[in-house]
Amino acid sequence: MMKYKPNQTRTYDGEGFKRRAACLCFRSEKEDEVLLVSSSRHPDQWIVPGGGVEPDEEPCGAAVREVYEEAGVRGKLGRLLGIFEHNQDRKHRTYVYTLIVTET
Repeated sequence: MMKYKPNQTRTYDGEGFKRRAACLCFRSEKEDEVLLVSSSRHPDQWIVPGGGVEPDEEPCGAAVREVYEEAGVRGKLGRLLGIFEHNQDRKHRTYVYTLIVTET
């Protein structure tokens, strides 16, 4: 299912959850330093890069795209850490992956 808003298309899964993807971006394989970005919605908060999954896009591809769009880095996508649901005011289901930064 898709919903259209100005400048974006939101996709939803069969249970009505908005499809999202994000990455925990690490500086190296040691996974001891994490990249965070400031939130556009709450500028005083730091978050991991992520956003909506576009139509005909897999969550892993969306995660890599969002990292580049929001943080300007590229890297090697790693493992899926989990699928997290936010079900209070807005129903989101977010696929979170690891990513080792290789290009800044």
